[in-house]
Amino acid sequence: MKKFTFKGVLDGFRSSMQAAPRGTEQEIQETLRPEHFQVKKTFRHGFPFSPTALAWDPIQKLLAIGDKTGNLRILGGPGVDAHVRHDVGEAVLHAKFLINEGALVTVTADDQLHLWTFRQKSPQRLQSLKFQRERFPVKLTHTTNEIKGVTCLHLPLQSKWVHVGTERGNVHVVNVETFALSGYVINWNKAIEVTRSNHPGAVVDISENPLDASKLLIAFESGLLVVWDLRARTAEWRGALGTGGPADGVRAAAWQHDGKLMTAHIDGALATWTTRGPRPSSVSYPHAKATKDGKLETCKPIHRLEWKTSKTGESLVIFSGGLPTDKAGKTHSITVLNGKSTTVLEMEHSVVDFVTLCETPHTADYQEPYAIVVLLQNDLVVIDLLSPGYPCFENPYPMDIHESPVTCCSYFADCPSDLIPAFYSVGRQGNKKVAGFSEKLWPINGGEWAPASCSYSEIILTGHADGSVKFWDASAGTLQILYKLKCSKVFERGGVAGGGAAGEESPVAAQQLALCAESRRLAVALPHGHVLLFKFRKTETHGETHVIEVPMITDTLEEETSPEAEGGRSMSFSRGADSVEGENRRSGVWGGWSSLRVRGASGTGGARRAAGFQPALVALQPGPPHAVTALTLNSSYGLMAWGGDRGVVVVDMSRRCVVSALCTAALYHAPRHTERQRSPSLDQAEETPRPSPALSPEAPEEAALPPLPLEEKPKLDPRRKSTSWKNFNLKRQLSKVDLKFKAAFAVPTENNLEETVAEKSTSQFYCEATDKTDAAVEPNAESPELDDNKTVVNEEDKSQLSSPLRVCSDVFERMHKELQEKRSSDVYDRMHKELQERWKDKEANEPAVSPDVSPVVEEEKATRPDNLPLFEEDGRPTRPPRQKGKIKKEDVEKKDQRDQRLLSVPNIKYSKQEGAKETRRKQPSSQQASFAGNLMRRFSRIDKLDSSFSRSRSSSMSSLENISQEGIQCLAFADSYTKKSDPTTLLPTLWIGTTLGSVLTMMISLPEADLRHTQPVVVSTSGGPIFRLRGSILTMSFLDCNGALIPYSYESWKDDSKDVRERRERTPTKQSSSSSGSRMSPTPGPTECSSTVGDRQFVVIASEKQARVVALPSQNCVYRQQIVETDFIVKAEIVSLKDSVCLVNYLSTGHLAAYSLPSLRPLIDVDFLPLTELSFQTQSKQRGIVDPMLSIWGQQLIVNEDTDQIAKTFCFSNRGHGLYLASPSEIQKFTIDAEFCQQLNEMLGEVFLARDMPEPPKESFFRGLFGGGARPLDREELFGESSGKASRTVAKHIPGPASGLDQLGVRASTAASEVSRAHQMVVERGDKLSQLEDRTERMHSQAAEFSSSAHQLMLKYKDKKWYQL
Repeated sequence: MKKFTFKGVLDGFRSSMQAAPRGTEQEIQETLRPEHFQVKKTFRHGFPFSPTALAWDPIQKLLAIGDKTGNLRILGGPGVDAHVRHDVGEAVLHAKFLINEGALVTVTADDQLHLWTFRQKSPQRLQSLKFQRERFPVKLTHTTNEIKGVTCLHLPLQSKWVHVGTERGNVHVVNVETFALSGYVINWNKAIEVTRSNHPGAVVDISENPLDASKLLIAFESGLLVVWDLRARTAEWRGALGTGGPADGVRAAAWQHDGKLMTAHIDGALATWTTRGPRPSSVSYPHAKATKDGKLETCKPIHRLEWKTSKTGESLVIFSGGLPTDKAGKTHSITVLNGKSTTVLEMEHSVVDFVTLCETPHTADYQEPYAIVVLLQNDLVVIDLLSPGYPCFENPYPMDIHESPVTCCSYFADCPSDLIPAFYSVGRQGNKKVAGFSEKLWPINGGEWAPASCSYSEIILTGHADGSVKFWDASAGTLQILYKLKCSKVFERGGVAGGGAAGEESPVAAQQLALCAESRRLAVALPHGHVLLFKFRKTETHGETHVIEVPMITDTLEEETSPEAEGGRSMSFSRGADSVEGENRRSGVWGGWSSLRVRGASGTGGARRAAGFQPALVALQPGPPHAVTALTLNSSYGLMAWGGDRGVVVVDMSRRCVVSALCTAALYHAPRHTERQRSPSLDQAEETPRPSPALSPEAPEEAALPPLPLEEKPKLDPRRKSTSWKNFNLKRQLSKVDLKFKAAFAVPTENNLEETVAEKSTSQFYCEATDKTDAAVEPNAESPELDDNKTVVNEEDKSQLSSPLRVCSDVFERMHKELQEKRSSDVYDRMHKELQERWKDKEANEPAVSPDVSPVVEEEKATRPDNLPLFEEDGRPTRPPRQKGKIKKEDVEKKDQRDQRLLSVPNIKYSKQEGAKETRRKQPSSQQASFAGNLMRRFSRIDKLDSSFSRSRSSSMSSLENISQEGIQCLAFADSYTKKSDPTTLLPTLWIGTTLGSVLTMMISLPEADLRHTQPVVVSTSGGPIFRLRGSILTMSFLDCNGALIPYSYESWKDDSKDVRERRERTPTKQSSSSSGSRMSPTPGPTECSSTVGDRQFVVIASEKQARVVALPSQNCVYRQQIVETDFIVKAEIVSLKDSVCLVNYLSTGHLAAYSLPSLRPLIDVDFLPLTELSFQTQSKQRGIVDPMLSIWGQQLIVNEDTDQIAKTFCFSNRGHGLYLASPSEIQKFTIDAEFCQQLNEMLGEVFLARDMPEPPKESFFRGLFGGGARPLDREELFGESSGKASRTVAKHIPGPASGLDQLGVRASTAASEVSRAHQMVVERGDKLSQLEDRTERMHSQAAEFSSSAHQLMLKYKDKKWYQL
């Protein structure tokens, strides 16, 4: 519970009074209302992940696929793709179509039967039936793979009774229409012989004799075959391959159209039966060869079997599995036996199921097979049986999304209309038609789909683990591949193969994507931290690829010096670890960046570049991996920026050089310019860099910083360079934890309680004696004063306080070593106990030290120490040098230069500007609380966790890093008003959001347009956070004074092959698409805004906890919204919708929440998607990983890199569209626009079409005479009411979601459709009867005419003699 203070009440009242006039004064009209929103999943694309069941409707030409998570996909022709999901989310084990009836029966792993109807465009579940007593609690035989109740289904053609085989060996009959269980049951004890003493096992197959529907074949797992007479209710025939042992087990059975039977067995055998004797007439092993001993090879089981015939006399036996044991684990295959020829079709993945496509569904006729649909674990293959060699059909579905695992996604709705034709043209040039495919059309062509005319284009980008980037056309509800870019082709093959860091699987995996659709530039970030820049060209070219080396960013802050000192190395371009880096290059620890060889680099003569996206720049990251967490580019500025855990990098795309590379700590310090005159490319790596120009101030009120005298400049000691990286990392971690522990274990008094709560974990710099105190902006995260700039002072000497690391440094050393060597899993528990014991001993032995020790004043200026020892002689870690001189206020006001040398260690800041001596006076004279007590109190409250430990978006698993390391999470280029002192100047700015909630800015000074390629770009930091929010910054966007979204600036694309080309009209994408109808505003001029206070912009900032709308340049928070308290936001984006904009958030609770802008008024908050359904992308969900250091303090928090990966594949875009990676192989699109939901039904394809059923085969005269041919069966008489009532304990009926009035509505609509069909048939019958009546009338008139003619002829010749004729 938050502490109530009078000061907090006044602060909240003051902030509310300041914010209220702005909303009323500007009177921004917001048009979005809650009724404009409706959340709905729209289209699903890709291959069903982990498929488990397959079904085929031969009349409707539809294919159904079920998977292990309960999803069901019904596929037809192009655009016909329906997706539903079972509510329980259990695996779909079996699926059967009601052929030509528009219905489907499925079985899930929880023993439920479900009836689905797809007569409408969206399939619906009608009802379910749950079996309760057909599952054994344990496995009966070792051949059973898993315990499941329902094992098989059989649905005869044009029958409403389905046979259900179970684990217990029983066969039940269910009425499909009512989903009621029939009283007719075939129990296993009645099916087996009387002399059989053991259980026959589960039912593995049920099928009926094609010639006699009353004869039902039941195949048991143990190998027993029974032909059951449905009329006589008795077993007519029994057969077994052997004695019923494990090797005789049956897996599948199939009938031939003439009544012959074939079974597939567990040892790879095929047995043919005549049902006249208990033994098979023949047994064959298709893939077993004789060994030297004369015995046959052992084979794997045959899992699936079908036996089809054609009118030409060919008999096809098709089965999966059955290969020899030595090949079965390596090769997956489908075997086709055609007479004496055997064809083995090898598959890339394991075979889940297959079905043979035939011309007729009647089993008693020649089926005429023409194709095989094979469902693989990761693909769908259709084989042409009518073409020589059995080629495959070319798959028209987008089922290769998962060809390589998807690592990131980008979604552009309402993109420039010329992008899709451009990408398609270059994609067609690169994709030559692969030979070997069948020339026939794709046979799965059911349903009907009319392409809807879409007024805007949609493009999806997917980045993959193999370094490829795929461009997809997602317009009008379809998904088609346009173009594929391979980042691996940028590098030489040898470099890519060995280019990853140790243990890294994919060194070229795409981790971040940034596309400027207007300029057609694409930036791709790789795992190590390398960034590739591509430029689109329509034609093939030959040229060189420019390569630059990004200076390694370290936490050590070095000031910019004059051109004469240190070769002009600028701030945070630290090369102190060059020797370490060289050592690691030789050892291969970070071989990823140095071993990568860029193809066609400068000086190599170039390389051929295919049409499409061609590499224009490659930025290589030296040293250890620096994962990129934020990536953006601006073609108008010609700049590209990215950030990660260590800092931010800005690159000039025009001049191909690094403009700035700053650690996060450097962004908090006084304004300074950084620029680089020359690109540090690889061929210049060993050369001395050119001197950097002297620093010039950014703020007009500050004087220029003169360069230090040459003799006063400290030089790096060589001993520092020889330090190994491992020791350096440990030193850095220990120094960070040292300061955090001191703040955590100190007992706060009532006076400084609020200051202690407001501590932040940003960077702090300790120095020697100086004449000026550097102030950084640090607002309080929990008070309404968050938006006001507040200055804080650096903490002074606290060397008197007891540091936990002085007591337990060896514990941390051993912990670090054991973690590196992975000796045991209880490292943290043992460390926790040892820390408690040592701290108790220390408190008992050492007296408390008074904090009021006056520091010693040093009059002379000190230089920065470069070679600090890591440990003292007694083994304790050395404390960093602290400031010992008193800081006088007069000296601070007099001096305006910063000439002290800084040492970077973690900071502890206070929310008020006060002297260090006054701060120490507020602290208690002695530390009375114990180490463990203060530790648990520090981390027991949620609000303190939120303020002190913002969720780190780092990929680091170590909490030693997460405690105080601040990384870059969000970047945005914009023309904005960043200076309060100059409210009329619109400056190019890079806005930076960090993992600890800070919002920083970097001003950009661009040369004139004619000097852009010759003059450098100068950037300067703002000197501290402008705003501070709780949680990591997720997104930032800009509105004009009227609340309209300001389009980002860009440079239109032009074809380099043409000298003159008209610049295209401005068509912004993502947050700036003018064609979407959203309110877009050009950059407002000085007189365009009517605000009396001079505010011309709003910046919208969203973090993991809250959202703010801040007016610029006054930097006043005008609107704020606390979105979540204890949870967090996974993804946030500002999108355009219905002539306006809104903020959309996906929360960790699974909700989608939208807020209007700029007022941040709640619009919707609906339950959308549980975060657990996306857990397949996380590692902690699979392995149960929690943050190890936080587990010491009892906090079981999720490792934050998991949700980072989810956020990479969860996208929002314009017009309220969005998508996410629903499974490793599927993309699910959704919308929040109610108007689009109303139009969605028109965009969907018709799944079911009315088709005529083919006539059954005609029975010949001799077959009918001698008793042959198919015999009809009255199933209603057998399984209906006359069979009795079923036991209520066997199965439970579950009504579908359309219960009550909905169910009545469905029944009414079904009845109405049936009535309309009957009415149509009556009308047709009436037409035929009227036609028959007309024909009868005509025949009657003709007969009367004939009669009169005959009568006249008779009268004419009546009195004449024969000789008168």
